Amino acid sequence: MKILVIGDVVVSVDLLVEAARSLDAHAAIETCYWDTGARNEFNRHSLNIEKNGPTAEKIPDEAYGLIADADMLLVHFCPVPADLIDAGRNLKLIGTCRGGMEHVDVAAATARNIPVIHCIRNAECTSDFAVGLMFAETRNIARAHRALMQGEWRKTYANSGYTTSMCDMVLGLMGLGNIGKLVAKKCLGIGMKKVIAYDPYITQAQLDDQGLDVALVSEDELFSTADIVSLHMRLTPDTANAVSTRQLGLMKPTAYLINTSRAGVLDRDALVRALRERTIGGAALDVFWEEPIPEGDPLLALDNITITPHTAGQVVDALPKSPLLLARKIQEFWDAGTSDMVVNLKDITL
Repeated sequence: MKILVIGDVVVSVDLLVEAARSLDAHAAIETCYWDTGARNEFNRHSLNIEKNGPTAEKIPDEAYGLIADADMLLVHFCPVPADLIDAGRNLKLIGTCRGGMEHVDVAAATARNIPVIHCIRNAECTSDFAVGLMFAETRNIARAHRALMQGEWRKTYANSGYTTSMCDMVLGLMGLGNIGKLVAKKCLGIGMKKVIAYDPYITQAQLDDQGLDVALVSEDELFSTADIVSLHMRLTPDTANAVSTRQLGLMKPTAYLINTSRAGVLDRDALVRALRERTIGGAALDVFWEEPIPEGDPLLALDNITITPHTAGQVVDALPKSPLLLARKIQEFWDAGTSDMVVNLKDITL
């Protein structure tokens, strides 16, 4: 077997080679490097890809020759456009050690019947952060801290008239993938009143078999019932602005919206309007339509929102562990013949 790995400044070639060796100690491994400059420049390139897809940034010229007879391609964030996939005449699998798929032309891989496998390297830390945002927004933790740092002993906030304990709240999850399920488990563990979810790709029987005490409901029931709605949806053409005026209009005026997934699943103007008019209780966001948030953004003038600078997935061990995590997911796929980490599983023939 021949494996091509393409490293970058965040996940090194060496880490990806180690992952490749764990899959096949005798594999022929070719390497190249996607050079985005310094670490701080990497963020600019990655944001461009997240907004504009796998053709938005140039990839190493040598990758096209190296992939010609490769059986497998392993990357972190290097773009994998259709022409690179087409150049891989023997390509049988594409693996990426991150959750988002904006850098990979999945449709092109699917057209070649090539499975694309990813790993959710930051599922635990992102789910931790989502729960933390729930506490921060509903109990005014960040606002109280800011007031004290400015010399104000503040006790009253926009939500003071309906502040309550988490055990009295119903959590609604939009999306029950890896992160959504972890949020459900953690919120059940802290004693939330009930956890409900909407996800068209999972059945109640599957949840019951997994021992997860979550009730699947319709989208409308989720938004009208939940005291906290937490978004855990992948951004696709079908989910862009999926949470908009209609969904927000169903929410209780005391309910909160949490988003640690992708900004694009949420209609920005509809959210700002709902917060300004106080038709919902509040919101907490870790992802934004433009990053960094520009000066003068209307979100910055609101008193019923908690915002953080896209840090939910930033823990010290998530990145260096991600190539070996990806390798484990690939091995599990080979062993079982299926995997929920194959993003195009339903569209290919195994």
